[in-house]
Amino acid sequence: MSREEALSEARAQGLDLVEISPAADPPVAKIVNWGKYLYHKTKEDRKTRFRNRTDLKEMRLGLKISAHDLEVKLKKVRQFLEAGHKVRLTVRYRGREMAHRDLGYDLLKRITQLLGERIVIDQSATMFGKQLNMTVRYSSAKAQDPPGHSQTNPSERD
Repeated sequence: MSREEALSEARAQGLDLVEISPAADPPVAKIVNWGKYLYHKTKEDRKTRFRNRTDLKEMRLGLKISAHDLEVKLKKVRQFLEAGHKVRLTVRYRGREMAHRDLGYDLLKRITQLLGERIVIDQSATMFGKQLNMTVRYSSAKAQDPPGHSQTNPSERD
């Protein structure tokens, strides 16, 4: 069908002529309601954006946190990371603790060691006022393997 025939057909139906594949020979066009098409396309884009979104969760820590309290917080951080979220670890300094900033850096280093090898540091430890912040996530390459999955051959494990 020629371009003019397709345009007249689209006008007769009260719809729009949309070129689908301009690179094809001859070009492919479709008669559609353009407003309805855009509406459905934006809805699909919104769903896709929502599914791909990774939230940023925050875990606040004190400089004098006990070992058990740290384990409880790390358990929650692991849950966030398993769900695909990024986690901002924040160490808050209070009062005279500002004189011992190195203790906060040591705490964050210990946390990254406890979280394991799958951790990727998105933002290294930086000071913002009285807070020391670091952002971590799980690496996407190793996230494909389920927890406890080893790369060895099953016959070698016996």
